[in-house]
Amino acid sequence: MSASPTQAARPIRAKSVVFVFLWGGPSHLDTFDPKPDAPAEYRGPLGTIQTQTPGIRYSELIPRLAQRSHLFTLIRSNQQTAPGHPDGGTVALTGFEERPLPVKPNFGSIIAAHRGHGGQLPPFVSLTSGMLADSARIIEGYGAGTLPLANDPFLVSCSDRGQVNLPSLRLLEGLSPDRLDDRKTFLNRLETDLRGWDTAGVADWNKTYETAYRLLTSPEARQAFDLTSESRETRERYGRTTFGQSALLTRRLVEAGVPYIQLNYSRHPEAITAGYELGWDTHIMNFELLQDQHCPIFDRAFSALLDDLYARGLTEDTLVIAMGEFGRTPKINNRASRDHWPRCYFSIWAGAGIEPGRVIGASDRLGQDPISDPITPLMVGTTIAELAGMDAQARANLNVLDGGTVIDELL
Repeated sequence: MSASPTQAARPIRAKSVVFVFLWGGPSHLDTFDPKPDAPAEYRGPLGTIQTQTPGIRYSELIPRLAQRSHLFTLIRSNQQTAPGHPDGGTVALTGFEERPLPVKPNFGSIIAAHRGHGGQLPPFVSLTSGMLADSARIIEGYGAGTLPLANDPFLVSCSDRGQVNLPSLRLLEGLSPDRLDDRKTFLNRLETDLRGWDTAGVADWNKTYETAYRLLTSPEARQAFDLTSESRETRERYGRTTFGQSALLTRRLVEAGVPYIQLNYSRHPEAITAGYELGWDTHIMNFELLQDQHCPIFDRAFSALLDDLYARGLTEDTLVIAMGEFGRTPKINNRASRDHWPRCYFSIWAGAGIEPGRVIGASDRLGQDPISDPITPLMVGTTIAELAGMDAQARANLNVLDGGTVIDELL
């Protein structure tokens, strides 16, 4: 793939980026930042366990990741301002508030625009069963924003049985990949006849069509989405859940060279109910859901993903991040659960030359606020771009991540 005009001539530490979006806001106190010495109304009923990082403890609900703390760096001082799911999700995925308009681009769309669309696979894949939305509306920062629409994510869903669905590539009845060659010839002829009529919108459509055409007609491209070629043992290791099989698909997309994969823990059957699609939004039954459902699913699948990426040498040039849009209230509510808390939460970073086994930042004794410099979503996005080969000039050329700074402690 040839370099796009906006690419900087700097080493690319992250050829692929995996952004694991834990939408709904996982409780930091009940996962990666427990407070065992806090009063009971803050610490909750869960115990803590030692990790592979001396002096650092996690919740008892994530034992696999506790045994792998030497594989990643944990940040405990993330902070943002938006208190709700759609608006908080936009800030988490773009670094900017929804308003004023226009909405800024998703980090994945920025990488897609920077890398270009010359490969067999889309440059930005989002693993979800549809648009990221709560009961009211979608996350407005899900896609390209101010960039051309061709940089929207390519949506892919994966079931707990490993069945992959590419909704935007469903063929019309009677239209097979073999017959697409004729359609391709027709479209080429049409484009010749309409030369000079091109607009930005038509150009965006053309890129989207070309991506779809390559996916449908390239055996190599389709193979990346085929989980049946994985052994039963491997699929079991990730877990027979939607998130687990999607994590396995993520590893295959990294191997296939996809520049940006957003692996969503949301819009799947592991959510609270079928109609409420924010998996980690535990205003009720927080401790029950974390213990019986969310933490075991995430602990198993994310550990398997890290193991595979390391074992296959993929972490050398793959950046992995896991985080939600915010944390949850340190003080337990009157329903024995936790509500939204944007003032302090965690993120996980691995690969792309980041030194693992560390903890960056800290929260206060109750987990309410960072006692070190806060890490904002704009800093997260800027650091992703920097590791993906976009320096300040390259970001300015695309007019993205204005005012952002990198997380110096990571680099």
